[in-house]
Amino acid sequence: MRCLLTALATGMASTAMLVAGPFTATAAAQGSGSPVGGALLTAEPKVVADGATPPPVHAASYVLADLTTGTVLAAKAPHAKLRPASTLKTLTALVLLPRLTKTDVLVGTDEDAGIEGSKVGISPGLRYSVDLLFQGMFLASGNDAVHALANHDAGGIPATTQRMNKLAGQLGALDTHVTDPTGLDADGQYSSAYDLALFAQAGLARPDFAKYAGTKYTTFPLAKTGTYQVANQNRLLFGYDGALGVKTGYTTLARNTFVGAARRGGHTLVVTLMNSPHGITEDASSLLDWGFLHYDALNPIGTLVKPAVPAPATGKSREVERKAVERPTLPKRSRTVLASGQAVQGIVYRIPVWAYAAPPILLLSLFLRRPRALRIRNRRSTRSRRH
Repeated sequence: MRCLLTALATGMASTAMLVAGPFTATAAAQGSGSPVGGALLTAEPKVVADGATPPPVHAASYVLADLTTGTVLAAKAPHAKLRPASTLKTLTALVLLPRLTKTDVLVGTDEDAGIEGSKVGISPGLRYSVDLLFQGMFLASGNDAVHALANHDAGGIPATTQRMNKLAGQLGALDTHVTDPTGLDADGQYSSAYDLALFAQAGLARPDFAKYAGTKYTTFPLAKTGTYQVANQNRLLFGYDGALGVKTGYTTLARNTFVGAARRGGHTLVVTLMNSPHGITEDASSLLDWGFLHYDALNPIGTLVKPAVPAPATGKSREVERKAVERPTLPKRSRTVLASGQAVQGIVYRIPVWAYAAPPILLLSLFLRRPRALRIRNRRSTRSRRH
């Protein structure tokens, strides 16, 4: 039993390494077993800061960091694994943005329209550009838009989920595990305030991500004629000086979650909050104000780890991957040297089943013919005796 358990544990560890990607070992080795980003960045529910006391907030977990330098300025339970709600869409966007062509046109489906949770309002049969669906994903947190975009990529929802888990590992976001790209409450789905800060840092480094995250309004087509206005759910954009937006989230189990960023005085700060009962925008504003005000007096308590991300898939490589998914290529035959016993087994296994029945049938026919031949011979001998 002990041997069996050891083998299972080894197999699970190997699988985890494959899913997490090449950065897992680097992040684990950093600090000799200490939390990713620094020894002070634990999952303990205590506020950590050096140089000034941050304002109290309602969230159970948060991180305030400088996106340019990667310096973490304040944190509370930064590595606590919590439900991310729609802030997970930041990672969804990081996977899909490099892979999809913005000018592609998709047709809405019944599955898109019938998905659970928040929606931007996709209607079955209507045509939408990928660009517009990304706007619906960021501004309205549309799960229907996520569903349509993920299904447009090679492998659909399952492949998108796998890519998200792989990319999380490459970014050093080791607290994250994805089972639903929309961010809905799902078994085994979790992230952390620290990981959300990593996603924001990687996202805002992309011009398209930053554009969608900071867009205040867009319009969507109605089912028959006309359009309707969609406003960004991130209220930071409408009342905070220098706000860059990013993403909000809410579910019954996750409660309020938030990713916001702002730029002032040559500094770009990000704040992530998780599991907050209320006042999410006010708390985010308070932490950002405190960070900008005390920036020069604050000492780093940790850092956002540097990612090890491979080059994003180009349109050409994505098309090759799509064809590979739709029409799997058969492996080429390889020359293998077999032992004599293996060679015999290989030949035996190639013989069709019906061939094994042939020898008995032939032998049976010989046995059936023999009595008939004897009867004819006996008849001839009998006639000759009579004559």
